[in-house]
Amino acid sequence: MPNLSLRGLDPATLARIRSVARRRRVSVNRLIVDTLREQYAARASEFHDLDALAGTWSKAEAEEFDAAVAPFGEIDPALWVAEPKAAYRVKPKRKPPKRR
Repeated sequence: MPNLSLRGLDPATLARIRSVARRRRVSVNRLIVDTLREQYAARASEFHDLDALAGTWSKAEAEEFDAAVAPFGEIDPALWVAEPKAAYRVKPKRKPPKRR
């Protein structure tokens, strides 16, 4: 396994890391490795959703929420009025001159 050197860590941050490691009863190295794994390893396979909240609202709360978000389902026709074509033009990229 490769080694990693950590430079430029201020004393206050190092003290907090040591404190957390002591509380968890692990080495500073183990704490850092675990933290990096939690943050960066296998992110694509994890999916965090709102399943834990499913079924926690009462019927009255659900109806109140539905009423509150109902306006977001309405389409404002004024927003879909055609704009002048000039608003949609994109300037073509200039090609560099050919070398001879």
